Amino acid sequence: MNILLDYSLQELQELMQSLNEPKYRAKQLLNSLLLGQDTAENTTLPKLLKEKLQDYIWQPIKIHRAYEGKDAVKFLYKLVDNNIIEGIVMNHKYGYTLCVSTQVGCRMGCKFCASTLDGLSRNLSAGEILGQVVAVNKYLQGNIENRKITNIVLMGSGEPLDNYENVLKFLQLITSKDGFNFSKRNISLSTCGLADKIEKLADDFPGIILTISLHSANQANREQIMPVAKLFDLDRLIKSVQYYAQKSGRRVIFEYTLIDGVNDSVEDALSLRNLTQNLMCHINLIPLNYVKERDLKTSKNIYAFEKKLKDLGCSVTIRNSLGSDIEGACGQLRRKVLQGDLDE
Repeated sequence: MNILLDYSLQELQELMQSLNEPKYRAKQLLNSLLLGQDTAENTTLPKLLKEKLQDYIWQPIKIHRAYEGKDAVKFLYKLVDNNIIEGIVMNHKYGYTLCVSTQVGCRMGCKFCASTLDGLSRNLSAGEILGQVVAVNKYLQGNIENRKITNIVLMGSGEPLDNYENVLKFLQLITSKDGFNFSKRNISLSTCGLADKIEKLADDFPGIILTISLHSANQANREQIMPVAKLFDLDRLIKSVQYYAQKSGRRVIFEYTLIDGVNDSVEDALSLRNLTQNLMCHINLIPLNYVKERDLKTSKNIYAFEKKLKDLGCSVTIRNSLGSDIEGACGQLRRKVLQGDLDE
C-alpha cells in the first residue's frame, strides 16, 4: 500500500519533484491529508496532480462506527484491506485524549487483555496510526491549527515497541511542526516490557511519557500473567527503565492491573515498593476491566492496596478507567465489532 500519510513534508516534496510538480504543492497536499480530506474533498490541488496521485491512498483509516459512552467515544475503524481496529477518545477536563492502536491484534499474550485473543494479523504503518488521529480530529470538528485532541496514548491494540520503526516514524510525524505539532509531553507510550526497544527509544526519541505494563513485581508471577517476562526478566526491564529515565529526564509510569487473588496481596505491595523505590516513577493502579473470554476478576483490595503503597512511601493513584461501558477501557480494545458487522 502506498499511503500518503506515511510521508513527511520533505518526502512529499520529493514526491512532487518526481511528478514534475512545484514544491509548494507538497504542503498543500499535507494540509489536505491532515484535515481528513480524500481526493474528492480536496479543492486546492489541480485535477492533473490528483490524477497523478490516483494510485496513492489518501486516508487509510475510515471511522466505520462510533459508540458513544458516558465519558468516551469508541471507534471502529476500517482499514483499506478491510481489517478492523478499535480506538477510543476520552473527554477529560483538560481536553480530549485519544488512545491509538499500533497493530491489528497483538502477539504478546498478556492474560488479562482482549487485544491478544486473536493473535497478530499485521503491523500498522506510520500513516495508519496517524490516520486515527486525523479521523478523530475531523470527527470532533477540529483542524490543524485548532486540533481537538490534546493528548495521545499509544495504548490501543498491539504492542507499540513490537512495531518499532512504524511507531518511531509516527512519533516523528505527529510532533512535526509541519503537521499537528504535538508536544512530546502530551504523548504516552505503553509497553509490556521489550527492554531492548525501550533502550532504543531512549536513544532515538526520548521525552515522551514511557508507561510500563508491569502487573506484578514477582518474576514467577509476572511470567504467568505476561509471557514477555520470560524473554526480559524484571532485572533487565528495570535496567532499561533506568536508562530511559536518565536519557529523558522524565519519570516513568508503572501500570498495575489488580487481579483478584493473583497480584493484590500485602506481599505483592511490598514487592512492588522494593522494585520501584529507587526509580523516578509513579504507579497507576487499574481495576481489572471485564473480558468475557478471561476467567479473571478485579481485586476487592484496590483501596487497601493503594493505602499500603502510600504507607510505604510510593507515589500511587487509582486510575479511572473511562470507556468501560462501551468495552473501550484498558485491556478491552480488540479486533471485534460490538454490534453487527462491517457490511451494516
